Amino acid sequence: MSDIKTPAARPANPRFSSGPCAKPPVFELEKLADAPLGRSHRAAIGKAKLARAIDLTREILGVPADYRIGIVPASDTGAVEMAMWSLLGARPVKMLAWESFGEGWVTDAVKQLKLDAIVRKADYGQIVDFAQVDFDRDVVFTWNGTTSGVRVPNGDAIPANREGLTICDATSAAFAMALPWDKLDVTTFSWQKVLGGEAAHGMLILSPRAVERLESYTPPWPLPKIFRLTKGGKLNEGIFRGETINTPSMLAVEDYLLALDWAQSIGGLPALIARADANAGVVWDFIASRDWIANLAEDGATASTTSVCLKFTDARIRDGAGFAKAVAKRLEAEGVAFDIGAYRDAPPGLRIWCGSTVETADIAALMPWIEWAFQAEIAAQAQPA
Repeated sequence: MSDIKTPAARPANPRFSSGPCAKPPVFELEKLADAPLGRSHRAAIGKAKLARAIDLTREILGVPADYRIGIVPASDTGAVEMAMWSLLGARPVKMLAWESFGEGWVTDAVKQLKLDAIVRKADYGQIVDFAQVDFDRDVVFTWNGTTSGVRVPNGDAIPANREGLTICDATSAAFAMALPWDKLDVTTFSWQKVLGGEAAHGMLILSPRAVERLESYTPPWPLPKIFRLTKGGKLNEGIFRGETINTPSMLAVEDYLLALDWAQSIGGLPALIARADANAGVVWDFIASRDWIANLAEDGATASTTSVCLKFTDARIRDGAGFAKAVAKRLEAEGVAFDIGAYRDAPPGLRIWCGSTVETADIAALMPWIEWAFQAEIAAQAQPA
């Protein structure tokens, strides 16, 4: 390994985890000092903070005025489960999956709710053909495959006159990709993804069509308290004013507000999208000039700009999983990249978070280190056992 040159520059922030993700560049613990700790979230100050989080979310994402935005428990998972358990069963269902989390929603619909759902799956690196989807059914899907590096390119294939609801897990897309609100009836995400917030809180965005379903349909199964979105057959409007079902962390709320203020200060959604696009572009340019690494996404049109998943393609690699883990371990040991191994259920490789809170200079500094780690591991593999 003595002839393998160690890169001179290092990322200033080596946090490239795909969740929880890097904090905004302006983050400092001292900036959370205004959090009303030890106060009730139902006090005026708590309600005001929660309402502001909802209002800024609407403003930055461009959510229509007649859509409801609620803060719910249990991160994105809680938000998706709440939607599925509250809304599904009124009409036929179609489940779409092309990565681990989408597979989880299929399991919940088929094995837990026991719905007679049509299931369409695609392999890692591919995506289901939306042109072949019947949107007169309720359709559940992820916008961006966090574990597969593949995203829906746009909402063009979703008809405006659909009969069914679209339930979209957008947790690694919101704030980094353009979401077509007129094509989405339920949208969910968590704070700890694109804006780097703290865990345990989810966001649930409902279209008027979703609200109508909630107020006209009662599912046949029992609903736990934290899933109940209606009272007396009407939407529980308090949830969408910041009157959360369970006690939120006001420290986490303050952290989310800091991230939202930062997003607004740099130019809002267009600036956030541009940052993620630039970050992914650095990775794509790097792999385009190397024959030993490639994007897991097979079609550039559906390649994720946040959770960029890579695979090693060198013929000398004997154990793909072992090799990828060894590369990730070398990068972590050098302190240049933390938590960038592929998701446990995904094909072996690397997963680099390129979301909006990551600085493009850090992505650029990481690329030579990936080449260094690859060469070092190839050399180590060539040594006699």
